[in-house]
Amino acid sequence: MRLDDLRPTENVDDQRGRFGGYGPHLAVGGGGLGLVGIVVISLLFGVDPNQLLNGNSGAPTEQTQGGTGPRSDDAAYQFSRKIVGSAEDVWTPILRARGVAFTPATITVYDSETATGCGDGQSSAGPFYCPADSHIYLDLSFFNELAEKFGAPGEFAQAYVIAHEYGHHIQNLLGTMNAHDTSSEGAAGSSVRTELQADCYAGVWAWHANAQFHILQNGDVEGGLRAAASVGDDTLEKQAQGYVVPDSFTHGTSAQRARWFRRGLAHGDIDSCDTFSASEL
Repeated sequence: MRLDDLRPTENVDDQRGRFGGYGPHLAVGGGGLGLVGIVVISLLFGVDPNQLLNGNSGAPTEQTQGGTGPRSDDAAYQFSRKIVGSAEDVWTPILRARGVAFTPATITVYDSETATGCGDGQSSAGPFYCPADSHIYLDLSFFNELAEKFGAPGEFAQAYVIAHEYGHHIQNLLGTMNAHDTSSEGAAGSSVRTELQADCYAGVWAWHANAQFHILQNGDVEGGLRAAASVGDDTLEKQAQGYVVPDSFTHGTSAQRARWFRRGLAHGDIDSCDTFSASEL
């Protein structure tokens, strides 16, 4: 992935090395987790489900921010700033053309746990967007999980994750989250439709970012598709419990996530991302 022309965002809150709070966990992708979803995530990340349900993961390990030299995740931090900066540059004119004022999201990077406008968040639940404070929350160690546990290494896979969360911010600005009950679970529920639209928006970002900044290199698209497919509900449930429960779906199947990401990437057209009117996902 070529990053030379990407501008790092200034809308960043670096909470690394600070204590976070305790509380209910939030979902990968920004939607609420049901009981099955909590069990799936807990099994994948080796966390006691009772801790997730009770909002207690044990005492955090303090890390010192600054004063001890560079951190091992500094490169990932700077990379994330560039992806968010490119999202700002891509989405500003798209929304302006629709008469929607663009206000940027803030990316908060943290270790293990942090306070959010949606309650206390913990890294075991993965990256998430909080519409109450317009922040994207990311423990940078998730990139290691993405490569090692989900089999999706590479920078463009990481960029997809951030672009998906930024897609939730675009939904927030467009009023999508207010117009739909995004907590409704099930294979065709609004939660799945919300997440698939964010995948499509990630593809829209990639198309425009490549047109403006020439970011794509050989193998990048395949890496993004692997990342999208690796976090499908069916794949996660099979890995965690050996079988699939469609009624518990919150994010869509692997095939659906890859398909909607590819749809946004095909033409960079936001109108192609209307998952809520789609009869077939």
